[in-house]
Amino acid sequence: MKANVIGESGKAVTTTMGCYGIGVTRVIAAAIEQNYDDRGIIFPEAIAPFQVVIVPINYNKSTRVKDLADSLYQQCLEAGIEVLLDDRKERAGIMFADSELLGIPHRMVLSDTHADNGNVEYKARNRADKIEVVYSEALSFIQSKLA
Repeated sequence: MKANVIGESGKAVTTTMGCYGIGVTRVIAAAIEQNYDDRGIIFPEAIAPFQVVIVPINYNKSTRVKDLADSLYQQCLEAGIEVLLDDRKERAGIMFADSELLGIPHRMVLSDTHADNGNVEYKARNRADKIEVVYSEALSFIQSKLA
């Protein structure tokens, strides 16, 4: 850059400049490096692109599943939760794998079977077990997990 300033001796001195900091991309890279498994990223909630993913099985075929998923999605939005509704025409396994690959910390699954039982299935990205949650309590359950 050939940037010079007049030094204490009155002569031109070449400046030295340093730029230090940790960039956003480095934070993300470090988080991924420390939080992953064979299925993908396990984002810490604070930096996850979404807090919750709703996976409605047969969303485009079952009006009941669509209505329940849309309602839960809207409730989450109104509660200030960063939520993704996976409304793609994909098989359940593809949607599960994609949500794990993306590292979304919490997953809620809706299907006709869940609707019959009045439940929704919950799974945390960092745990293997699944929990059946009463649909009417799904929002408060999610909020308790995010607290």
